[in-house]
Formats: sequence, C-alpha cells, structure tokens
Amino acid sequence: MTFLDMLRDATARNDSLLCVGLDPEPTRFPDQLRGDAHRIYDFCAAIVDATADLVCAFKPQIAYFAAHGAEDQLERLMQHMRANAPHVPVILDAKRGDIGSTAEQYAVEAFERYGADAVTLSPFMGFDSVLPYLQYQGKGAFLLCRTSNPGGDDLQAQRLASVEGQPLLYEHVARLAQGPWNRNGQLGLVVGATYPDEIARVRAIAPTLPLLIPGVGAQGGDAAATVRAGLTERGTIIVNSSRAVLYASGGADYAAAARAAAQATRATLNAARS
Repeated sequence: MTFLDMLRDATARNDSLLCVGLDPEPTRFPDQLRGDAHRIYDFCAAIVDATADLVCAFKPQIAYFAAHGAEDQLERLMQHMRANAPHVPVILDAKRGDIGSTAEQYAVEAFERYGADAVTLSPFMGFDSVLPYLQYQGKGAFLLCRTSNPGGDDLQAQRLASVEGQPLLYEHVARLAQGPWNRNGQLGLVVGATYPDEIARVRAIAPTLPLLIPGVGAQGGDAAATVRAGLTERGTIIVNSSRAVLYASGGADYAAAARAAAQATRATLNAARS
C-alpha cells in the first residue's frame, strides 16, 4: 500500500484525524522512567500501544531521539509500530532540506534505515532537494508551508515580487506542491493549527493535498477551527498532537492517560466534521 492508501485506511478504520507525535523528552517521562534516556523506546512503545486504534498516523520527531544518541531505539520503535500497528502510517518528522546528493542519503535514512511511510521536508532549496524522496514509489513527503511558530512570518508571509500575482511565499509553496512538483501524487503540506485562516488559504490553493497540521494541544491550536478550515471531501488532514498526549500524566498511569487524551482529541476533531 502507498502512504496515501494507508492514510485513508487508517483514517476510516480508526475514525480518526488524529496523529500522535512521538517527541520523547526523558526529563518529562513518568516517575519510574524520568531522566533515563535508555527508556525512550519503552516510553514511546507504550504510547503507541495505548493509542494505535485511535489515530490515523504516528509522527516520531527524529531530533528527540538523535539528541540522546537513541537512533537505535528509534529503529526498534519503527519495527514495533510495523509489528503492532501495521495499519497506521508513520511520518518521520525530520524536516530535511539539502542538495540532491545529500538528499539522496537522507532519503535512504528515512525510507530504508527507518522504514518510514512519509517524511517532512523543507522546500527552501528547491525541487532538486525534494526529488530524491519522490524516487521512492508510494512514499509521502510533506513540505513545510505555513508553520505554526511565530517566526514563520519572517519568510513565509513575505511577497514574491518576481512571481505572477505576487503571492506570499507559503502560497507559492502550496501552488508548486499542488502542481508541477507533485509528479507522482506523493506530496503534502505542513500547515500550523495556530493559523486557521492560512489553513483555509492553503486548502483553496491545494484542494487535493493531505495537510499535516501540528499545533493542536500544547501549542494552543483550535482543533475545531482546524477541521473546518482544512478538511474537505477532496482533501484530508492529519492533525498532530504531541505533548498533550504524551505527558497527560506523570505517574504510572501515563499510557492510560495518553489514551484518554487521544480519545478526547479525536472526539473533538470528529465533532467538528459534522
């Protein structure tokens, strides 16, 4: 199955638009694991097992593993998800963006070493920095478009005087992803939940692309507004929540608390669909 096939299947099977982000911070782990970077796998695997029937995707953020020299634990986690939640696609949140020859190596890392179904990318260096990922048939690639951080305005909200119509940069990225860059139907866009008006704008420009939407939960994004702005019959959304799910409890019940938080977020997203 392609990434998009898996996404559609998981969305329908689990009746969910929710993606759980796996951003392990050992200092925030529950009491019995706190501060122990060797337990990253154990923590994340428990979260996966508790939420696998509630999500449309998982999104491990590679920096949270690499910072602790825990890439081997990420490999184990990817294997665990394949074995225990094979119907749920995995988006490797790496935000890579480099020249073609280096991008080829990053693509090997994402799709061969870790076995991800999709990856997040920066489009700043142009199409040749994206193309190596699209050589992997059926894999997905989400381009940063209108990110949830306040500093995104520094570049993304600037007008391009040299492009017809003088679009904002994020609008131009959306047009490229919907059009000439999306040669095999593998692209999606990252748009932050903290900017629902911009979600709607991106959806208007890119009506068929899947939108990966971080920022719901700890970052304050409005789940209902996100659904109304981004979800259409032609275009699906993947709404990510990380810290609000992962750290719902600091006690021994952390997995059960994560499940309850995921259930609540899924219910809020589904309520906004109707």
